[in-house]
Amino acid sequence: MIRKVFGAAILAATLALPATAQESANRVNTETDWSVFVEDNPTQCWIVSAPKSIRNLRDGQEVAARRGDIRLFVSYWPGSDKNGEVSVTGGYPYADGSTVVLEIGTDRFEMFTDGELAWAASPTDDERIISAMKRGAQAVVTGQSGRGTQTEDTFSLLGFTAAVTDAESRCTG
Repeated sequence: MIRKVFGAAILAATLALPATAQESANRVNTETDWSVFVEDNPTQCWIVSAPKSIRNLRDGQEVAARRGDIRLFVSYWPGSDKNGEVSVTGGYPYADGSTVVLEIGTDRFEMFTDGELAWAASPTDDERIISAMKRGAQAVVTGQSGRGTQTEDTFSLLGFTAAVTDAESRCTG
C-alpha cells in the first residue's frame, strides 16, 4: 500500500505540472534522456524519462490507442526509507491482475500493477533493476490495458547513471 501511495504522489507531482512549469518549478537537472526532480517538505527526489518509441498492438496488429503520459521513474523518499523505487506509468489503466514486463538487455523483471502504475515487487528487485539500467542501453516496458491492447514502450538509458546518482545524492547523501 505504501508503494501505491508514494507512486501516485510522484505521478501526480510530475504529470500535474505543465511542461514549462516542470522546467522551472522542481526540475533541478537533466542528464541526456533523464530529468532529475526534487520536491521539499517532505523531501522527495526522482528521475523520469519518456519513451523514445511506443507500440500499441491488438491481435498482433499495430493499432492507434489514446494514452496519457508514459513515464519510467526511479524515486527516493528519505523520510520513508524508499530509496531507489522503480515505477512506470503506461498512460492507461493496466488490466486488473496483470503484470508489466521490464526488459533491459537479457534481464527481465515482472512488475505488479495497480491502475495506471506498475512497481517492482520488492526493494531487492528495485536494486536489481537499477543495476541493470546502469549497464543497459534501453529498457522495454510491455503491458496490457484493460481493453486488451498490448503496449511496448522503449526508453533510452542514456544519462540514467548520472541522473540516478544525482537524485540519490540529493535525497540520501
